[in-house]
Amino acid sequence: MDTGTGTVETRRVWLVERTYSDDELNIVILTYATPDGEWYHRKERALTSFTGDQRETLAALEVPVSNLGRVADDEEREWFATEASRMQAQHDPDDAI
Repeated sequence: MDTGTGTVETRRVWLVERTYSDDELNIVILTYATPDGEWYHRKERALTSFTGDQRETLAALEVPVSNLGRVADDEEREWFATEASRMQAQHDPDDAI
């Protein structure tokens, strides 16, 4: 969302889950969430893309609000909030995880 100043509104999300895709071989799904658990962002990456300094998995990302999904399930929201808050307490946003 453009804030009217030519900048895009973003939110910081924290890594809460790293899983392997059931459908695709060699795909890793990274799930990030806001500390309140209300919003999430998912990234899919090829397993081979995890090599080298350029492809580190960071503890947190700044994501445009338009790229966030709303967490509808109460249990999932609570779990995301717990994990995101834990990551936030233990890591700097640019820490490689």
